Amino acid sequence: MYEWTIYLIVGGLAGLLAGLLGIGGGFVIVPALILVLPMSGVPEAIVMHVAIGTSLATICVTSISSFSAHHKRGSVNWQYFRLLTPGIVLGAIGSGLIADYLSSQWLGAIFGIGAILMAVQILLARQPSSAQEHQNKTLLFSSSAAIGCASGLVGIGGGSLVVPLMLRFGQSITRAVGTAAACGLPLAVAGAVSYAIVGWDREFSQLAIGYIYLPAFLGIILTSILTAPLGARLAHWLPAEQLKKVFAAFLLIIGIRICIKFLG
Repeated sequence: MYEWTIYLIVGGLAGLLAGLLGIGGGFVIVPALILVLPMSGVPEAIVMHVAIGTSLATICVTSISSFSAHHKRGSVNWQYFRLLTPGIVLGAIGSGLIADYLSSQWLGAIFGIGAILMAVQILLARQPSSAQEHQNKTLLFSSSAAIGCASGLVGIGGGSLVVPLMLRFGQSITRAVGTAAACGLPLAVAGAVSYAIVGWDREFSQLAIGYIYLPAFLGIILTSILTAPLGARLAHWLPAEQLKKVFAAFLLIIGIRICIKFLG
């Protein structure tokens, strides 16, 4: 019951942040799972693998509502979505293959560094000084593959990486966010499937599919689906920019602590 309570709370917080700040819940879900999964019998040797794989699986569900909302508002650039998706899917599949060869210690260090870099990006975020509408397909494919792989290695939906890329390619902030939300679905699905397949022979529990732990997955999506719309409504009257800075400080602390935990 204690574990389920944690999963429900984490899901609620992740959904709220996703709706309020437009930031995926992976950076909330993974640290919480690192703490809780060992209590569920997940071996320390694969706790990071399971935390990341489970986080990606939850994003498969929660990204649908965000994706649908942006689609209804006409803020998804489908041309860029089609150009980005192949690279993102390939990169996300590769992330599972790479993670399977890495120790939990190395994955933890990668996550911690990723959280620190994300905190810095949020604090220093600004519009590009210049951007032009153009489509260099080679650059788009390589960039999207890197985004898919990096996101899959830390268990996030990639929106915070896709948005700057879209801004650099001359898209408005609305179109950039909408397209990033759409890209989060194929990224999460490809990443989750990859983690499920590569972890298939790690039979640590009958309640797991590869590196995806089903009780955590179910508990998180139950509440995140409910709180994401609430976060979206709160975004209209709460100081979202100030809250992003608070969240960045939280990410910085989490990133440092996880780096110390796995590298110290």
